[in-house]
Formats: sequence, C-alpha cells, structure tokens
Amino acid sequence: MTRFFRGSTAILITVAALALTGLASAAWASAQKIDTMNGNNAELNTPSLEGCPIQSPDGLSLYMASNRPGGKGGLDIWMATRASASAAWGAPQNLGEPVNSAADDFCPTPVGTRGLFFVSREALPGACGQGDIYFTRRDAAGAWVEPVRLLCAPAGPNSDLDEQGPSWVDVSGKLRGTKALYFSRSSVTPSVAGQIFMSTRENGARFGPALAVAELNDATANDIQPNVRSDGLEVVFTSNRSGTLGGQDLWAATRGTISDPWSTPVNLGPVVNTGAAETRPSLSRDGKQLLFGRTPGPEGSGDIYITTR
Repeated sequence: MTRFFRGSTAILITVAALALTGLASAAWASAQKIDTMNGNNAELNTPSLEGCPIQSPDGLSLYMASNRPGGKGGLDIWMATRASASAAWGAPQNLGEPVNSAADDFCPTPVGTRGLFFVSREALPGACGQGDIYFTRRDAAGAWVEPVRLLCAPAGPNSDLDEQGPSWVDVSGKLRGTKALYFSRSSVTPSVAGQIFMSTRENGARFGPALAVAELNDATANDIQPNVRSDGLEVVFTSNRSGTLGGQDLWAATRGTISDPWSTPVNLGPVVNTGAAETRPSLSRDGKQLLFGRTPGPEGSGDIYITTR
C-alpha cells in the first residue's frame, strides 16, 4: 500500500472508500414524489411524462426528461437548480437548442459542471440507430455547444438499436483505474430485450467498442438504463427479470474493487419498487440518494421519485 499512497492521504482515501462501500448494505427509505418534499417546486412533476432524473456531481442541478408543454417536441431535457445541497429545487427550465430537438432527447448525464451526455432519437445524417449517445458542454459564456455523436459500432458504443442511460465513470486516479461509459441497448419496440454494455474511453475523448457486462444481463430480461456510483463499486438499473414486482423494477449490484466482477443483482424491494414500472435510476455522488422515474405516476404518465439511505 505504501508504494501507491503515503501518510494521511492514504488514510483519507481508505476511509472514503469504506464509507461508500458500506452504503450498499444500508436500507432504502420509502420513496416519495420529489415535488412533495423539502419545499421543492411543484412543477418537478406534472400531468405529462417525467423521468430520467439525475443530479450534477455538485448536487446543485437536477436534470430530467419531460414531454411537458413548452418543449421542442417529444421528450426534452430540462434542468432545475438550487442554491445549496439542503435548499429546495426550483422550477425546471428547458435546455433548448442545440441539446433539444423535435425528436426525443432524454437520459441526461452531467459531467462536472459543464459536460453532458444524453440520448437523442433525432434522425440526423450519419445517425447510428434508433437513439444515439451524444456529448455536449457549456462554453465560457454558459451556452451549450453543438452536440457530438459518439462513434457507431463496431468502433464505438452507438448501434442500430436504442442506446439509453449513459453513465460516466471516472476512476482513473485509482490503481487499474479507467474512464468508461456504461449504457444499455434495446429497441423502441419489445422485439429486442435490453442489455447493459460498457465502453472505455481511449485516445483522448474517443470511446471504443461496446462490451456486454455479462454479470448484469439476464438472457430473457430487459436490462436497461444503468447508473454507476461515483466510486465505481455499485450499479443500479431497471429490469423485468424474475423476481420483479411489476413492469420494470430497480435492481442493484456491487463489487469489492473496480477490477472485480459485479455481484448477482438484487431487487431493491417494495419500499422502492411497485406494480408500476420504475425507470432510469441514478445515485447521487455520495451514494445516499436515489432518484428514479415511475410510470405511470399518480400525477402524470410518469413521475420522479427520490429515496434515501
């Protein structure tokens, strides 16, 4: 150990890792609609479809997908903000062009304070398939720049199917660390069940070929929309595999180190899952909060929920 870390730095890193790893065994509280708690804005959920919720790493921005009025068409990406991690979320604002289009734009995944992965079904020239993963960032003035589509298979992660749930994992500072993108492939129709894949970043910003994550995939189930905790040791995703309570449920798996295979996925249970479909989960950076969508929701065709442990 002393060959890699020295003094108090090693102790701090070890304590942080143990704290995050210990979260995996903690129980989740009953999930609540996000607009009904902590003074959060009532427009976080509407009679429209809301889902794909995810916090920025600093916890001050909440990204989501919605087809509510005021968008560009279909599903759009919206963002709410707050002044501090304990403050209430404000009303969501549409990200506008060039992120949103007349097609479905969804599954936002913020990187730092300026970057954003997302999925778009816009039929642009050179599109790989039904829905492709893109990356954009804010410029110095805070405006989103023109998104760049990741490479098509076999060279890159996008395929002729529907990519969903990109999850950026940067553990490059660790022994045998890596920078990778987890995501799923499925079909907009039930004809192709979803599977979870990983693509490693190589040659600077280029993402390489997709590799199926065998431990997380069930041959007969729809395994989609993965989200990996910031330390790379826990993953949550949605699946209709055996043991699911209804529709799609949220499942989780862990591993001891980033070099280990994932454990057998476990269902998060009835405090989170219901007879409805639970969709696109995401963990906060500290792993203590879990956001997800539920379809149908009591308020609309899909609502956003949150639970803590």
